Amino acid sequence: MRIVHLFVICALVFAAAYVYRIKMESTVRTERVIQLRADIREQREAIASLKAEWAKLETPARLQNLATKYLLLKPIETSQYDQLKNLPPRPPNFVKPDDPDPIGTMIDTTETDTDKESVTGSVTLPEGRR
Repeated sequence: MRIVHLFVICALVFAAAYVYRIKMESTVRTERVIQLRADIREQREAIASLKAEWAKLETPARLQNLATKYLLLKPIETSQYDQLKNLPPRPPNFVKPDDPDPIGTMIDTTETDTDKESVTGSVTLPEGRR
């Protein structure tokens, strides 16, 4: 009977130690979560501050003042615009509609040539390494 009591007492001590270990791990993890949330909050505040500063820096009035001060630009005149009918004609197309893509053909040709005899396409393998 004493052996059973000793066994039960040992089991209770072991269970108490195990529960205490679980409690400490959960406390450590909870503190880590709280720290991460605080870090996230700080980062969000920093982002909000940077967005506010960016909005201030890109205001049109500020940019206009800087452009006037540092860029010697003249205002656009209405005579600078032209009508679409006065655009130059489209350049001629030298590739016929049924012909294959000339650049794609060149790439395909280059890839097949490099696979045969060289490592990178520019350096050929020595005879002993093939």
